[in-house]
Amino acid sequence: MADSDWKHRLGVVFSTNPDFQYETEREEVVETPENSRQRLIVRIDRRARAGKQVTLVDGFIGRDEDLALLAKTLKSKLGVGGSAKDGQIVIQGDFRDRVCELLTKMNYNARRGN
Repeated sequence: MADSDWKHRLGVVFSTNPDFQYETEREEVVETPENSRQRLIVRIDRRARAGKQVTLVDGFIGRDEDLALLAKTLKSKLGVGGSAKDGQIVIQGDFRDRVCELLTKMNYNARRGN
């Protein structure tokens, strides 16, 4: 199926050489380190959010699935909404102290940023 996917090859000039093989760059799979090796920073943000406060958890290293699972766990324990993308968890509201406490109980190296 990867050979028939032409969308990732848009804008590529093809060779007239019949032996030419187009190679795509392989994405490296990032393994998630154990919780105690993660250094997470919990801070609050008000910028570009119409005055609303959100709690940001930065510094997560690992797979997106593990980030989404951690975000889901935090959101369910706090009873609030939020999202997770690009190595960052966004939780609606000011929950810096509670998030730090929960992450510490889950054996993460978490500290309060601001």
